[in-house]
Amino acid sequence: MAKIHEECGVFGIYANQEGADRHLADTCYYGLFALQHRGQESCGIVVNEGGEYRSFKDMGLVEQVFKPGALRYLGCGDIAVAHVRYGTTGSSERDNSQPIVINHVRGKMALAHNGNLANSKKLREEMEMAGAVFHTTSDTELISYLITKERIHTKTIEEAIAIAMDKLIGAYSLVLMTKSKLIAVRDPYGFHPLCYGQRGDGSYIIASESCALHAVGAEVIRDIEPGEILVIDKEGVRSIKDHCGIVKKKSCVFEYIYFARPDSDIDGSSVHTARVRAGSMLAIDHPVQADVVIGVPDSGLDAAIGYARQSGIPYGIGLIKNKYIGRTFIAPGQKSREEKVRIKLNPVAATVAGKRVVMIDDSIVRGTTCGKIVKLLRDAGAKEVHVRVTAPPFLYPCYYGTDIDSSEHLIAYKYSVEEICRIIGADSLGYLSVRDVVRMAENGKEDEFCIACFDGNYPTEVPAANSKDVFEDHK
Repeated sequence: MAKIHEECGVFGIYANQEGADRHLADTCYYGLFALQHRGQESCGIVVNEGGEYRSFKDMGLVEQVFKPGALRYLGCGDIAVAHVRYGTTGSSERDNSQPIVINHVRGKMALAHNGNLANSKKLREEMEMAGAVFHTTSDTELISYLITKERIHTKTIEEAIAIAMDKLIGAYSLVLMTKSKLIAVRDPYGFHPLCYGQRGDGSYIIASESCALHAVGAEVIRDIEPGEILVIDKEGVRSIKDHCGIVKKKSCVFEYIYFARPDSDIDGSSVHTARVRAGSMLAIDHPVQADVVIGVPDSGLDAAIGYARQSGIPYGIGLIKNKYIGRTFIAPGQKSREEKVRIKLNPVAATVAGKRVVMIDDSIVRGTTCGKIVKLLRDAGAKEVHVRVTAPPFLYPCYYGTDIDSSEHLIAYKYSVEEICRIIGADSLGYLSVRDVVRMAENGKEDEFCIACFDGNYPTEVPAANSKDVFEDHK
């Protein structure tokens, strides 16, 4: 875990209107391409044509999985759901790819999920004791099981979802599809983003981020509210808000720091602007005499602009990212990850040689990646390297979708800031404060962000122990 692992991305389209473009596989492909930054392990698309489901999913990136033959097979339809995955519960294997398709006595359902349940282990044990049989090791299957279990006794799928929500604790942004409906669901805390929009042909799009709506030519209507169930069918769009406002909103602040694309807006706040603001606050709290400010691509670039503007130190391009390699942690084993750092980033000697450099990064987890980047800059001739980080020190596990399952993996849990500075080989080190991190989002309220990985104050009950592979011994 050299860096924080990303989330998953969900996407859905309802095109059962006259005149709507029904080439849904192609639309999903472009939507997933826009969400690729949220998950690079696996991806999948399920297309619904008149109640007949066609599904294709596999391990790999979107462009690797969905060759022309796969897209032709999926073809046209009325409704579709799609997913890109990085697994926070469940191992990296094809069986855990999404969307999950469920056949039950009341029909079919396809479900795509972003997030992580804090009570997944407890729920699974209860279900297995009651006779449930699971085929994957992901908590997404738990959600689908709960919904289908309730669907047997309810008149509508949305009623079943509402009942299931009463039993789910944690983060879940869902897109699900039945024969005739496309439904979006966001957990009551609103941990992770979900929004919807509409294209000129009348079709509706649901996506984890607004950048995916723009990628397929849709205009954003609004974000799904925390606790909301949004139903789209032949009658139009309707909202069920029985779970809205039952708890205090606690959106994951790391969406703004790292997960989301900078061209997305989340809950009314620009991700790009949030990162620029973070850089500006770093410059105020951690000034330094330097010649150039650079950002670690990609999420450090916007913050570097903010630091440069606030400090008056010139901004420069100091690191070039190889666009054809995935994020550093999508590699099996630490040695492979370290090798990827060397081929993923290359310093621009003309920018840093002989200079005092301020390097802006989004986070330090174990310190491995950051230390190697500092060394790259020194090898390129940098006289000094001052590291500034747009997140506070990570001290606690996350149970809501970020792959931090133990404090033991976190360098800040073991060492002081001064010690970390020496370990990574920097001349100075400064973190964004807990006070300032909740002020990143321009339209966000400071008390509506989850920062439990920084301060240990969890919004929900949390398990005694948790890990990505919590269900592996059930296989």
